[in-house]
Amino acid sequence: MVGEMPELLPQDLQRLPAWMQAHVPGYRGKLAARLIEGGQSNPTYRLSADSGEYVLRRKPVGHLLPSAHAVDREHRVMAALAGSAVPVPRVHGYCADDAVIGSAFYVMDFVEGRILWDPRLPDLNPADRSSVFDSMNQTIAALHSVDPEAVGLGDFGRPSRFVARQIDRWTKQYRASATGPSPSMEALISWLPEHLPPEQPPRIIHGDYRLDNLILHPTEPRIVAVLDWELSTLGDPLADFANHSIVWRIVPEMFRGLAGADLPALSIPSEAEYAAAYCRRTGRSGIDHWEFYLAFGMFRLAAILQGIAKRALDGTAAHPNAAATGAMAGPMSDRAWKVAQGQG
Repeated sequence: MVGEMPELLPQDLQRLPAWMQAHVPGYRGKLAARLIEGGQSNPTYRLSADSGEYVLRRKPVGHLLPSAHAVDREHRVMAALAGSAVPVPRVHGYCADDAVIGSAFYVMDFVEGRILWDPRLPDLNPADRSSVFDSMNQTIAALHSVDPEAVGLGDFGRPSRFVARQIDRWTKQYRASATGPSPSMEALISWLPEHLPPEQPPRIIHGDYRLDNLILHPTEPRIVAVLDWELSTLGDPLADFANHSIVWRIVPEMFRGLAGADLPALSIPSEAEYAAAYCRRTGRSGIDHWEFYLAFGMFRLAAILQGIAKRALDGTAAHPNAAATGAMAGPMSDRAWKVAQGQG
């Protein structure tokens, strides 16, 4: 939770007001900052001044992996998408100079709204649930309809052999964090490269498009901002869409899923209905190799969960529930293998 704004800036942000004065149009007044708690890999602050509310996203301080905590990419993609049909916060500037606050950062407008976590949307009425899912669908379809070259993102990634390279990457990540045998992961590691679908024309992909990375309007059932673009790149839009759609194949207890829910009673579309709406909006007649894409998305998530499990075992996990979260790696990989075999 954000809580009340403090009177003073943290020590490491003392030089921030001068940067804001030089780079944020209309900025004025005494600046206050509050760390926003949550699961972000990049420390995030809510800033308050007479001129308005802002958000600062920064790299953590200290030694980092070369491609990790890519706040520069987040800033670049949101700046490029400004004015498009994809709702993003207005960004004000990126600073690569560690001398300002100790690490690279960018500043964007604070967007008022709601962040929800449970895709069953238990606190909404049926009509609003339907509208939220339609807005999510419309937003990801809009993203995948953007021409990367037209918005200056033609060099934003290496889309060639995107899925094949992703399988290799997450295989290596899994092997580096494995804490015991997993027949399902080993089966997927063999099966996925042998069943690669034809390459799709590259599009801008979010990489982690899900309900809790979206801001809903404070009172209306529509998305007003897409957040957390750290994993964005150029790649296969169907992989991005399927990664977002695996919630229909997993139970809530596993990882915030929809499997087993009475979707008609909730006024939530079925997986098939949701995919059909995406196809209509992106001009597709359908999605071939759908089971592959879903299995790949679950495989990727299982590798991420295994990384959390390893950090929990090593005592380096930041979240107190890391062990329980990491324990879902095995069930997730089992589910992925069933989907790959057409049994899920």
